[in-house]
Amino acid sequence: MDSPDRVQRREAARFALDLGDEALLATCEVSFYVAGGPGGQHRNKTSSAVRLVHLPTGITVTATERRSQARNRSAALERLRAALRDLTRIRRARKPTAPSRAAKERRLEAKKRAGRRKVERRRSSDW
Repeated sequence: MDSPDRVQRREAARFALDLGDEALLATCEVSFYVAGGPGGQHRNKTSSAVRLVHLPTGITVTATERRSQARNRSAALERLRAALRDLTRIRRARKPTAPSRAAKERRLEAKKRAGRRKVERRRSSDW
């Protein structure tokens, strides 16, 4: 079972996915910073990179690839929605399966074949 904290984060993510962009931004801590890299002086001297921290769930996303702060903000919002969707997904527990009888036989046959090959190598090198 999931911990109560994880269940609470999942519920907060479900609620946040129903919000519009402005309402979702209101639940986030938005910060802008200077991002380095290609893009020239405009990108290297302006605070166009965007970091969103969704306070109810603690998810952090960033967008730095555009020179425009507005385009980075919308890219960060898309990433946040994808992360929230991922958080709401309940993963099913994997059921361990035992190898079938045929699989066991194939594995044993492969081992025997490898052993026979080694024995044949030994015999031919003894000459």
